[in-house]
Amino acid sequence: MKTFKNKPITLVGKELQVGDIAPNFKAMNNHLEEVSLSDFKNEYIVINVVPSLDTPVCDLQTKTVNNELLSVTNIDIKVLTLSNDLPFAQAKWVINEEFEGIVTLSDYLYHDFGTKYGLLIKELNLLARELFVLNAKREIIFKLETNEMTQHLDYEKLIKFINTLSGK
Repeated sequence: MKTFKNKPITLVGKELQVGDIAPNFKAMNNHLEEVSLSDFKNEYIVINVVPSLDTPVCDLQTKTVNNELLSVTNIDIKVLTLSNDLPFAQAKWVINEEFEGIVTLSDYLYHDFGTKYGLLIKELNLLARELFVLNAKREIIFKLETNEMTQHLDYEKLIKFINTLSGK
């Protein structure tokens, strides 16, 4: 059972698993432009999903995932961070954190990502905390999740998995 602050939540859509093909989705970038998963041609895509960048756990998750993966130079990998924060708030976060090359996408308008990935929290209209790694065929090859949305993911598992991809 998934919870938010120890209260049960309902996720809208079908939960995706390792081995599934990641559905294409549309979301908004920081310039209010529609963007799709298919727009990114990298060999590997990490989809970092957070309820809101404006919370300490989501902030740290996004910094940790991007810092670790932006340092991997021997594989073609792109991190997409998705939340239902408004694009303006996401842009402000990116500027305040002085991140180069970070991609934040907002699902606030269509909820296309949240429903296709089974991560839209019905009661809160936020996205559930989760992380996916996709290969070039857009198969989900790795997944991290937590049952309590206010808890951190196991970042060490992600780092170990990425190291296997990069041959470390």
